[in-house]
Amino acid sequence: MFTKLIKSITVAAGEGGPDLDMNFSLRLAVEKAKAGNVPKDNIERAIKRGSGEGKEGVTYEHTLYEGFGPGGIALLIECLTDNKNRSVSDVKLILSKKGGSSAGQGSVQWQFEHKGMVRFSAEKKNAISEWDDAQLTLMDAGVVEALLTLGVTPDDSSLEWVAKELVACPKEKAAQLEALLDAFDENDDVKAVYTNAL
Repeated sequence: MFTKLIKSITVAAGEGGPDLDMNFSLRLAVEKAKAGNVPKDNIERAIKRGSGEGKEGVTYEHTLYEGFGPGGIALLIECLTDNKNRSVSDVKLILSKKGGSSAGQGSVQWQFEHKGMVRFSAEKKNAISEWDDAQLTLMDAGVVEALLTLGVTPDDSSLEWVAKELVACPKEKAAQLEALLDAFDENDDVKAVYTNAL
């Protein structure tokens, strides 16, 4: 888990610079790392490495692979990798071993939208007195800072691929789909897997 969190910080710093106030993606990555108990020194080294200040010359890239899981479930596999050849072969191997199949570019992605997601507990939601007004404020602002002005600290926030329409995975394929998702979770290059499964 530390490896994935550190990679996210390195990439965000490389794409938007080392300033947390100016780089929203970096701020999100750092917040997640802190929540995951990544030591402060590791976070600072990852920021320096990503912004070019560090001595290590590793460059991570975002890659997005498309596929289908058991039962025809659509999959978007987001990777952070320093070796695209390795990650694409790993993704294809996991798909073939766990009952899935790779798909051509664009054959799955159209079923998803890239959105900013903010999550917080029901208790935090209940602490907001005027929920309807607060929802409008959040939609207009589109940023986590709006939540903070309402006195709520989000439990999680990130950019994610959200399925436009959810479908039910056949019951006999559910365990196989779960095994496929677990295999992706164990791979260091895989940042996240998004599905259209209910």
